[in-house]
Amino acid sequence: MIPYSRQFIDAEDIKSVVDVLQSDWLTTGPGIPAFETEFAKTVGARYAVAVSSGTAALHCAMFALGITSGDEVIVTPMTFAATANCIVYQGGIPVFADVLPDTLLIDPEQVEKKITSKTKAIIAVDYAGHPCNWDALKQVAHDHGVCLVADSSHALGATYHGQKVGSLADLSTFSFHPVKHITTGEGGMITTDHEGFAERMRLFRNHGITTDHHQRDLLGSWTYEMIDLGFNYRITDFQCALGLSQLNKLPLSLQKRTEIARKYDSAFGLLDGVSPLGKNPEITHAYHLYVIKLTPDIVLRSREEIFHELRNRGIGVNVHYIPVHLHPYYQKQWGTRPGDCPRAEAAYEQILSLPMYPGLTEDEVALVIEQICCVLKS
Repeated sequence: MIPYSRQFIDAEDIKSVVDVLQSDWLTTGPGIPAFETEFAKTVGARYAVAVSSGTAALHCAMFALGITSGDEVIVTPMTFAATANCIVYQGGIPVFADVLPDTLLIDPEQVEKKITSKTKAIIAVDYAGHPCNWDALKQVAHDHGVCLVADSSHALGATYHGQKVGSLADLSTFSFHPVKHITTGEGGMITTDHEGFAERMRLFRNHGITTDHHQRDLLGSWTYEMIDLGFNYRITDFQCALGLSQLNKLPLSLQKRTEIARKYDSAFGLLDGVSPLGKNPEITHAYHLYVIKLTPDIVLRSREEIFHELRNRGIGVNVHYIPVHLHPYYQKQWGTRPGDCPRAEAAYEQILSLPMYPGLTEDEVALVIEQICCVLKS
């Protein structure tokens, strides 16, 4: 099976982890700020806060913004559930705004229509690795006095009008799950130019306690104070060592992904019944995912049939995502229902994610293309 994605780990990565495992600090040590500093430089932000997962990163962002009971946060439905769940964790109310039909990115016009006096923030997702229309979203946020959060878990290394993803919103979150551009096994990061936000998130990831073990060791002190209710969202030093090593390979990863995307574009751009997602000219795409849409009137077989046939042939296609508002929890708890976001719902019925990761060989890419063409024509 050629999976839709997988990690790439080499000898340098392994050595970086082993070196830390043989050191004095496995967690709350010097490896965490070292990774944070390099990551902030990479995306052009002043501060970076490393945490245990992309979900933790989103939760930290909501805490930093002070989201609390009754606050509304507008979010896209075309994402993994964690992007909306983080709002609920803080007692907030998720409000879903529909997507643009060509890119499946959140539609700024739909966002503006959803804003009320209770709205405190907007979370936009750089879906598949394509940056959102940040100029329009910033204008909406500015006009209504709300904060802007980028869930950029798909888009490390992407740019918008020449500006790097990670420096475009008040807070930007990233995931280091194995299928992402770089991995720490599990892990996440939040970037921001706001010192106060960074301080609140560092507090939140450590139980709401003012100092961690390494800081107390440096001070020669045993005292600490818990000044807020936080979580244990700490990441380990050996994870950060892996992250630093992986960060060095990001340019090559992006290059490989772009090369694969160009081959897919060439193969599927003129294939009846298939259309790649749109791409705006003012961005560079990070290609976490390569998503195609099947045209029901031309492709006579159902998406489910095509999905299973391709997997039977060893092509590990996937679907990203079931719109969040259609999940049973959200329908039961928040009263969402089919019809709330018709563009996202229509797209969900048509999309397939194709294998996309730097380790794909030319022969594997050719096989993916061959099998998709074969299945669609059969």
